[in-house]
Amino acid sequence: MTTIKDIARLSGYSVGTVSRVLNNHPDVSPKAREVISRIIEEENFQPNSNAKLLKQTTASAVTVFVKGTSNVFFENLLEKIQETFKENGEEISVVFLDETANEVETAIQICMERKPKGIVFLGGNLKYFEESFAKITAPCVLVTVSAASLPFANLSSFTTDDIKGASDAVDYLIRKGHRQIGIVGGSLNTEDGLVSGERISGAEAVLKKNHLAFSYEKDYEPSRFSMASGYEATRRLLEKNDEITGIFALSDMVAVGALRAIQDKGLRVPEDISVIGYDGIEYTRYAVPRIATIRQDIDMLAKRTVEDLLMRISYRRSTVHEVIPYRVITGESIAVRKP
Repeated sequence: MTTIKDIARLSGYSVGTVSRVLNNHPDVSPKAREVISRIIEEENFQPNSNAKLLKQTTASAVTVFVKGTSNVFFENLLEKIQETFKENGEEISVVFLDETANEVETAIQICMERKPKGIVFLGGNLKYFEESFAKITAPCVLVTVSAASLPFANLSSFTTDDIKGASDAVDYLIRKGHRQIGIVGGSLNTEDGLVSGERISGAEAVLKKNHLAFSYEKDYEPSRFSMASGYEATRRLLEKNDEITGIFALSDMVAVGALRAIQDKGLRVPEDISVIGYDGIEYTRYAVPRIATIRQDIDMLAKRTVEDLLMRISYRRSTVHEVIPYRVITGESIAVRKP
């Protein structure tokens, strides 16, 4: 990993000069700033091992907006992000929002009141970013939703390929012999955000590819990303379609609620109905049975988010948009369905 000493050696300037460039001090010659900045860019210099150089005192703390008050995945991701910021000498303030709230308008208000030096959005609706994000000038990162299609020079993004992840989840059910598959969670309303739509479309695409019937009226029930909402949605789904043998839940918390709803109906998991979730939170390892899931890499999402934001706070660097790999976790909640 490139260090500040490496930057100094390659540029021919002292460590102190490199430090002043990283911290945007004015007492650096234009030539030195240009040379050092170019080498930082070429070497892809990362800030995680140089936290003290990146600490700022001219603005308030980094603000993190968490979309969803019952989203355990975001809670776990927030904890990891907070730990990583702390390791880098930074404190954060956290704002929790409802799943349907306009996170960008809230951020604009916070910027006027607190002037945060950086912002992290855990979850978001691209429609809101398109409408009003241009009013925000601080470096920002959008996590779990890609901002690659947006024209903003101060907005990076790190996400999982939700379309492919959902496809793999449903494909796993199909490979285990399931032909009557239901989907629980999220919303078909695009106003509620992008993640739901991408996971639903990924699931629907693999069903069509395998020539399996799927009807939104019979095989889908919306819900919030919580156990209680997942429970009620699964009850509704099973009441209107008793032929379902496999369920794809759009989040692990929805999957936990689905387990209970299936059991309360007098059925067994996985003998009667198999279930797979999405996110890979710790709960899935301790549920009975252990829930199969698509595990997002929380550690990598947190690490790349913090590294990118701290670098752009201290140094005028281009934004990045990365897709973080996921894993299919088999669990115990899926059984082979015999013809």
